[in-house]
Amino acid sequence: MITRFAPSPTGPLHLGHAYSALLAHDMARAAGGAFHLRIEDTDTERCRPEWEALIFEDMEWLGLTWEQPVLRQSEHLDSYNATLLRLADRGLLYPCSCSRSAIRAAMSAPQEGVPAAESYPGTCRPRPMSDRKPGDALRLNMAKAVARTGPMTFTETGPKHAATHRVDPDRLVAEIGDAVLGRKEIETVSYVLAAVIDDAGQGMTDIIRGEDLWQITFLQVLLQNLLDLPTPRYHHHVLIRDETGKRLAKRDDARAIRTYRDNGASPEDIRRMVGL
Repeated sequence: MITRFAPSPTGPLHLGHAYSALLAHDMARAAGGAFHLRIEDTDTERCRPEWEALIFEDMEWLGLTWEQPVLRQSEHLDSYNATLLRLADRGLLYPCSCSRSAIRAAMSAPQEGVPAAESYPGTCRPRPMSDRKPGDALRLNMAKAVARTGPMTFTETGPKHAATHRVDPDRLVAEIGDAVLGRKEIETVSYVLAAVIDDAGQGMTDIIRGEDLWQITFLQVLLQNLLDLPTPRYHHHVLIRDETGKRLAKRDDARAIRTYRDNGASPEDIRRMVGL
């Protein structure tokens, strides 16, 4: 078993991160396997060296150990962009200049032939890659993509969805739609594709993460099939929530691991707080 914890250094780790990291670490160690720490820092506008340093401090304080070297996504941008070009050369990507406000406006007045539930209304879908301009995002033409794949399945071992699941092409088109794979802010891939590339490159057998990422799994399995990459097992765990039932976010400094450390908590206390 090979697992990973892959935080973005955009703020302090909180109890939810602790649970995910501890669970992935413990499952790998119990199976005699390997645990990796990966720094997903492609968002250069929000990632900060001080947050990355705090990740290492918190992980070490929790008593976790990981394989070396640590993979930093910012050091592999050329590889990710090469994968984007492969998809573009196959006619699966198109440039998109739509802002969030333009997408919301288009969704309020559905176009003829565009499914009402589709995430993106397809405004820029007719544009060829040769029409790409600075600042354009790159979207996957989902209808074309699903036509290039055969039957797709993946195994889920988490408490809520444990089963072998079939990826329904029609639902990908209707519910996920033309996902952004190349961000407009910087010349690199989005999280969903970068994670697929790195999970394969690092030989991940089991992806252990929160259930808030359950739906994105179907898109990632599609990308694995398009790129002839292996599909790992997935384990989506419950989320750590506050007293009101809201899931934790990095802005919840009161539940940051650093705050608990500073207030005298022990790693065993953190384990008890998250149910481990």
